[in-house]
Amino acid sequence: MIDRETEPVNQHRSPTIRRRRLGVELRRHREAAGVTIDVVAERLGCSTSKVSRIETGHTTATPSDVNRILDIYGVNDSVKSELVQIAREARQKGWWHPYSTVLTGAYVGLEAAARSIRVFEQQLVPGLLQSEEYAIAMIRAARLEDTDREIAQRVRVRMERQALLIQDDPIDLQVVLDEAVLSRPVGGDAVMRDQLIRLIEAAELPNVTLQILPFASGAHAGMDGAFVILEFEEEGDADVVFIDNATGGLFLEKADELRKYISIYDTARRSALTPAESVEMIEMLVEEPLWKSKRRVSGSI
Repeated sequence: MIDRETEPVNQHRSPTIRRRRLGVELRRHREAAGVTIDVVAERLGCSTSKVSRIETGHTTATPSDVNRILDIYGVNDSVKSELVQIAREARQKGWWHPYSTVLTGAYVGLEAAARSIRVFEQQLVPGLLQSEEYAIAMIRAARLEDTDREIAQRVRVRMERQALLIQDDPIDLQVVLDEAVLSRPVGGDAVMRDQLIRLIEAAELPNVTLQILPFASGAHAGMDGAFVILEFEEEGDADVVFIDNATGGLFLEKADELRKYISIYDTARRSALTPAESVEMIEMLVEEPLWKSKRRVSGSI
């Protein structure tokens, strides 16, 4: 049973996280009742894949479906009332819903619900820290088939996501950036210099920790690729590792997977410059960017 009287107030709560929570609770009650997914599907007159997707939080269940499912499990009216209410909350539209045509997966909804986010990035500035001009240049280069309207929508979502950093109860953001991120002039010289200044400004926020992993550190724990660790406030909401890709990304939730990525992140963080040293490095690059170095072999800006 979920104690809604003592359940922590989470101002970051989103329909996505409510859907995940509902799925966890439904699966727990099904297993406690000794009922199989096949039985539930037969009683509801739906496919087993639908029941499975409800339990994993990939599909929204209607309040009516939740009520029928819980009748199968024989739960009491108090629990039923609580979970039906969560089902109603899960069907509400997040602020990002109008942009659903350019969004894939559930990342934005989970990000909106997180209490803290840890990012390791090798190639680009994370979306929460991007300037608008940097975002336009990056998306235009990466999304070759997008129309101007789709690019504009993606940029709008990215800019609105950044409100998480300055709202009344802001998320805690910890970022480790490979030096390569600072060395690639996305959008050209002026855009990239402005982006570096944006990083300096973001690092001044009390809820943002920014560290640079310099080339001089050599081989490091994060060389297999970039990832994000999303941590949630409520005990029933499992933390998630997100690995981005061109088709929407991969979510990892198993305990051993989380432990592995937390270990990788912590090891990379220890190899990185301190936050103060990182800001000093970025300030230096604003004045003397690596892409302007006379030692560059090819290309020009």
